[in-house]
Amino acid sequence: MKRLIPIVLLFAAVASASAQEITKTGLNFGPLPAVGYSSDLGWHYGVLSDIYWYGDGSTYPEYMWKANVEVSRYSKGNTVLHSFFDSKYLIPGLRVSAAVSWFGNKTTNFYGFNGANSLYIPEMDMISEAGQGLYLMRRDIFRVQTCFQGTFGDSNWGWAAGLTYWNIKTGHAENKGLSGNANDVSLYDVYVRNGVIPEAEKNGGQHLEIKAGVVYDTRDFENNPTRGTNLEAYVFGSPDIISKHDNNYLKLAVHFKQFFPLAERLVFGGHLAYQGLIAGNAPYYMLQTIQSINMKQINTEGLGSTCTLRGTITNRLQGNSYAWSNFELRWTFAKFRAANQNWALATNPFFDMGMIVSPYRLDQMKGLSADKTVVASVDGKDYTAADLYTQQAEKLHMSAGIGLHVIMNQNFNINFEFGKCFDKNDGAGLGINIGLNYIF
Repeated sequence: MKRLIPIVLLFAAVASASAQEITKTGLNFGPLPAVGYSSDLGWHYGVLSDIYWYGDGSTYPEYMWKANVEVSRYSKGNTVLHSFFDSKYLIPGLRVSAAVSWFGNKTTNFYGFNGANSLYIPEMDMISEAGQGLYLMRRDIFRVQTCFQGTFGDSNWGWAAGLTYWNIKTGHAENKGLSGNANDVSLYDVYVRNGVIPEAEKNGGQHLEIKAGVVYDTRDFENNPTRGTNLEAYVFGSPDIISKHDNNYLKLAVHFKQFFPLAERLVFGGHLAYQGLIAGNAPYYMLQTIQSINMKQINTEGLGSTCTLRGTITNRLQGNSYAWSNFELRWTFAKFRAANQNWALATNPFFDMGMIVSPYRLDQMKGLSADKTVVASVDGKDYTAADLYTQQAEKLHMSAGIGLHVIMNQNFNINFEFGKCFDKNDGAGLGINIGLNYIF
């Protein structure tokens, strides 16, 4: 990483003295190695390709259509197979988006429910010497997602509706370092044993989610805005007609994004968000899912880590309802042309915060206090299942950091972001992510 930044800066200096942007036309794509890193998932390797069609260039920097394909793995055992398509012009007056994805997670992280209510033991956030993965579980996701958008006349207001099929399988982590070890008891196992996760839910389930809402958008560019407002307000939910585990639910989601130009090439961006249960009983394996109108990441989850609270461990905060915000300064410090493409380099110091505003299965979590089974030992100190429920009141969780973005044609954006949470109970060390796009 230390070598990467000077190489990028040198490339910017010698590629072209002119920053005059050229209008892109026709097909623009290139297969790239999917090389990245996440402090939660490990090293990322594979192949991906973003494909853009700009037509005659009259809509540039907006594309006529975009497609994305990725086949990759993470060093901690996770697999990604993903394809995506998006176009405002395929059907006149209608924006169409669709994605088909499979995420195989042999050792995904699970930190419990309700934020501060769940004890975090940093020394156990790994496979211990005793052969235990306290915060590990398995979660495989197959998802088919569609979204349709239209406008109300010539106004900035529009509507959005979509359908998503989820098939999620969960269970005990599959890891060679844990296989057959009698000490291998996880938080997931403790929750199942005590009924916090019911028997009917412990292996996952299938859901058909429906969403509908309104959109307001005055941004100058969707993927790399310098000014404007974007509001998305929608409801989404699922009648439990497939798994039939009495997990019918309806949720409300609101996202407000605002961008102000502060100086030439300097933009302030803010994002306020809420997602919460209106009615019903959502299964535990759907808590981390953040529905969106326009897909910025291939799998948006939270609260915690890449997509929400950068620097916080993945999905540290899970509850019935949660709110969060992201604030950042985006400074484009270089623009140049190379290989017949428009390039920009930008940095974005950021500040994130969020919290659970409505707890999930709190009564069942309180029942953990009766379970005195030892589930972890650190430096001679034993932790029982009862200790995993802290009885602490939920609080505001905060993090801050900085990123570097390499942007091609105002659409393709490779990011390197580094975040640090303010409370060690939300994660120790520096959170690192190498991925695609701004998070809002």
